[in-house]
Amino acid sequence: MSKFRLAIIGAGPAGIYAADLILKAERDFDVSIDLFDLLPAPYGLVRYGVAPDHPRIKGIIRALYEVLDRGDIRFFGNVKYGQDLDLEDLKKHYNAVIFATGAIKDAPLNIPGVELEGSYGAADFVNWYDSHPDFPFTWPLDAKEVAVIGNGNVALDVARMLVKGPDDLPGTDIPDHVYQGLKASPVTDVHVFGRRGPAQVKFSPLELREALHIKGVQSIVIEEEFQYDEGSEAAIAGSNQIKVMVKTLEQLRDNPQQPEERRLHLHFFSSPVEILGKDGKVAGLRVEKTKLDGTGNVSPTGETTEFGIQAIYRAVGYFGSAVDKIPFDSKYGVISNDEGRVINENGEVIAGVYCTGWIKRGPVGLIGHTKADAIETIGHVIQDRASWWQPERAGEDQILETLQARNVEYVDWAKWLKIDSKEKALGEAAGRERIKLFDREEILKITKE
Repeated sequence: MSKFRLAIIGAGPAGIYAADLILKAERDFDVSIDLFDLLPAPYGLVRYGVAPDHPRIKGIIRALYEVLDRGDIRFFGNVKYGQDLDLEDLKKHYNAVIFATGAIKDAPLNIPGVELEGSYGAADFVNWYDSHPDFPFTWPLDAKEVAVIGNGNVALDVARMLVKGPDDLPGTDIPDHVYQGLKASPVTDVHVFGRRGPAQVKFSPLELREALHIKGVQSIVIEEEFQYDEGSEAAIAGSNQIKVMVKTLEQLRDNPQQPEERRLHLHFFSSPVEILGKDGKVAGLRVEKTKLDGTGNVSPTGETTEFGIQAIYRAVGYFGSAVDKIPFDSKYGVISNDEGRVINENGEVIAGVYCTGWIKRGPVGLIGHTKADAIETIGHVIQDRASWWQPERAGEDQILETLQARNVEYVDWAKWLKIDSKEKALGEAAGRERIKLFDREEILKITKE
């Protein structure tokens, strides 16, 4: 058997699933896989994108850990593609590369006032409370009334973290600076705005139930915003998930919760049209009411309402970042590709270069959907055997020599286990499962102990 050397850029679920699945795939060659990530930690979105009070979802890490701990996939953290290694380096050491770099930036919301102080991308806030080492360790939580724009799970996560009492969080993995920041927040009201109706929300049922039953928080909906057209009725009838969410919202409508000091307001048929400012800061939000058009979609009514708020979080989706020397579709925020095969501007397949996950199809779907992405992509990798690169330095030790020659302080699996053990020890001392480390320099120091 010949040996296939594969590099995967991105050690989140998409990259790990791709590595695991190609090892399990039917093939007539051996595979040697190196998994690179710019962060000194694996797990990507699960570690740095899932809210800390979601231990069930974070439990996916256990399955990812088992894949990497087998020893047949090498992990190299703290290695930045485009800086420490580039495409020419990969061609010298590997037969092919799969990019699984995901998306950590916010999709743009192009309305007047978006540039005002107090207007934030939801992804930036998520990166703060999830202690991403490449983002600031402080966050300005000084608003009493806050708006969250969006009707997906990220919008609900952000709203929940803003309105939830921080004393409900110490059992999570958040470090002290996040806890103290949330504790000092004066927030009383969080408004979540969606431009369509209850039958069109993009939440998951679990996310919705969690958001509507937070200790010390009154969840509020408006009876007049429960409207359904033929398209809505068809969506409800055709999906158990939508049926459950509509029923959950209707139960809240029919059984209003008792008043509390903090409130979560869910607004439907409300399309933000302008962020209002005063002295360069957010002072309000103007929304336009929408109406159903019979298909489940909505059209504007021209009727507007203003809300007095001091901060806005834009949760209208994530957007991928361009990858060095790889064709990028700037309209959709993905690598240009055909079923995971990277293509040039003429639509021609570029030999040896593939993608999977959010950077392939955009930031939609749940974490598990990346498995289907990976199956499709690795199918093409295996099929394209005749067009694989022919590397000059394909030995497994030779990529180590390259990294060492460039003084790249990479984190291998053994070093990650040291970091992992340190987080668990910090957690145990505080009566928790773990406390997340967040400073890159401090993390790297632990690897040398």
